[in-house]
Amino acid sequence: MRSPLGRAIGLGSAKQGVEHWWMQRVTAIALVPLILWLVIALIGLVGADLETMQNWVGRPLPAILLVLLLIATFYHMSLGLQVVVEDYVHAELAKLALVIVIRLFCFALAVAGIFAVFSIAVGS
Repeated sequence: MRSPLGRAIGLGSAKQGVEHWWMQRVTAIALVPLILWLVIALIGLVGADLETMQNWVGRPLPAILLVLLLIATFYHMSLGLQVVVEDYVHAELAKLALVIVIRLFCFALAVAGIFAVFSIAVGS
């Protein structure tokens, strides 16, 4: 029952489902190399003291990659939890409230993580 233009563009009636789906995939793909990098880097830092860790986080590349990891992680988490709420919560007001709480919570965690990386990087 969709128009030919709607089928060609690939958008549903809400005009945002495809974008949400794509952003989940993009963030998932971005997380793969970032998490692999973090695991490899942390394995190399096993047994390091606090000062060595602070110096590592204070270098530009690790700090930038950690911030990108935090952004991708919490955005991906927000998108995934939103889908769960939309699928399983049926009361519209509760659904809206939960989505807002989830977005704010994920944003707060991302900001806290970025602040921590920034504090360590500037402090070292």
